[in-house]
Amino acid sequence: MINPKIQKQPKMLKINPLLAFIVLFPMALSAQVPNGYYNTAEGLTGEKLKTELHEIIKGHNARTYDQLWTDVQSTDDKSNGKVWDMYSDNPDGTPPYEFSFIDDQCGNYGSEGDCYNREHSFPKSWFNDNDPMYTDLFHVYPTDGYVNGRRLSYPYGETSNAEWTSQNGSKLGTCSSSGYNGKVFEPIDEYKGDFARTYFYTVTRYENLVANWDSNSEYADAILNGTKYPAFEDWVI
Repeated sequence: MINPKIQKQPKMLKINPLLAFIVLFPMALSAQVPNGYYNTAEGLTGEKLKTELHEIIKGHNARTYDQLWTDVQSTDDKSNGKVWDMYSDNPDGTPPYEFSFIDDQCGNYGSEGDCYNREHSFPKSWFNDNDPMYTDLFHVYPTDGYVNGRRLSYPYGETSNAEWTSQNGSKLGTCSSSGYNGKVFEPIDEYKGDFARTYFYTVTRYENLVANWDSNSEYADAILNGTKYPAFEDWVI
């Protein structure tokens, strides 16, 4: 499988992410794939397109969890060589702090800026800690260990009543979107598109498994609807 991890793109437009993913996924990767890689998906739409994308990308070469420490040094490095942590970065200004690869690898932490770890942006409890999802580089990001710990396994969402805000403006609070009133973690606007791509990649790559994940935890049940398509509850989409 071609490594689908896309370089971070600040200032994502707010459009329907399900439509954007299904329509634009092949285009976003077109510069990285061999000729004909997506030929079987041409002319398809909606559920058929999502299923065909699954058939194309399934069976990737799984990494070990330890190998991810090395992998993120090339998939998640900023232009200055520092760790591209979407939980602490500030694309429009000076970030509150930056991590150096290897030297700042967690370890123990007690506050923001102590170290970075490996964040399952699609929480591992949602797929019952199983492989190959557990080590899938597409959704495992280097993030501040403390902020990761505050996010826990809460869904991504929007909140207008934050109980806690990180130094870069990420928030934790009650969901303000209609359809869910639980707690959510809201990344800053500049990186919401990245996490949306992560969500839609995951339910496409693991389309053959995702229908059974909603029973794995209360938060998996909050975002997944027990189907392979569209896989998500309406409030998530």
